Amino acid sequence: MKILSGTAHRGLAEQIAAKAGEALCDVRISRFPDGEIFVKIVENVRGRDVFIIQPTSYPPNENLMELLIMIDAAKRASAARITAVLPFYGYARQDRKDQPRVPITAKLVANLLVAAGTNRLLTMDLHAQQIQGFFDIPVDHLYAAPVFVKYLREQKLNNLVMVAPDTGGMKLAAAYADMLGAGIAVVGKERKSAEQVSATHLVGDVSGCNTVLVDDMTSTASTLIAAAGLLEKAGATSIRAAVSHSLLNCNGVERLNASPIVEMVTTDSIPARCEVGSKVKVLSVADLLADAIRRIHDNNSVTSLFRIT
Repeated sequence: MKILSGTAHRGLAEQIAAKAGEALCDVRISRFPDGEIFVKIVENVRGRDVFIIQPTSYPPNENLMELLIMIDAAKRASAARITAVLPFYGYARQDRKDQPRVPITAKLVANLLVAAGTNRLLTMDLHAQQIQGFFDIPVDHLYAAPVFVKYLREQKLNNLVMVAPDTGGMKLAAAYADMLGAGIAVVGKERKSAEQVSATHLVGDVSGCNTVLVDDMTSTASTLIAAAGLLEKAGATSIRAAVSHSLLNCNGVERLNASPIVEMVTTDSIPARCEVGSKVKVLSVADLLADAIRRIHDNNSVTSLFRIT
């Protein structure tokens, strides 16, 4: 086994490699004066099982291109198998044509990964489950749920209600409610722009309840904050959020700190873009990803990683 890392999230890659019992492979990544990316894999990877860790988060274009070049370098170095490990799969929001003359970027990225030489994909909490079907190679899709559920159980919250911040999150909220034995509610929203969201109505009773908004990603916190406003008006005792991927910029963190949300739990799938503040609790998924990498290498099942105990 050889574990490689790009520059997107070196810290997470080091944790994953250590927990998998391996040292990160020596890779040199630099830029030409005009910005082109140069990659050289220093160690021999001929006939090896290669795992390349690189979330395609901010800046997505740089990180995606860097990943594709690393995959190409490993393929041309005669690696036996190349697994792209994307803790966060960027460009996943556009997974269908919902209006005329728009791209399906989730499929485009899938095509690029396969064309570069990827033999297998390991990722976590895709924005849409159907993205797995965009690939003609095996996809191992992990969930942050085991990490979140363990943490929420430790908080011992009474009268717990899981809340979907929009109708698209109903399935995710229902899954968490089932695992935690909680109630469920949903917020209807209207998106006015990329950064402006209006919460219009709430379905479900949250009066006197501890509530947790669940979502796969947030970049401005607008959806969460709009939903939190409705929950506060409806008499919720406390409002928390559990978000798999936090793409928050500094404006988003400021909005979160000024909102009724008392805590947002997220993972370290991508590096923080600025100081996250006291309201953000980051849980590590290094153990989860390292276990998956080890199981894939040993040709063992990864199904047990989905079980909540």
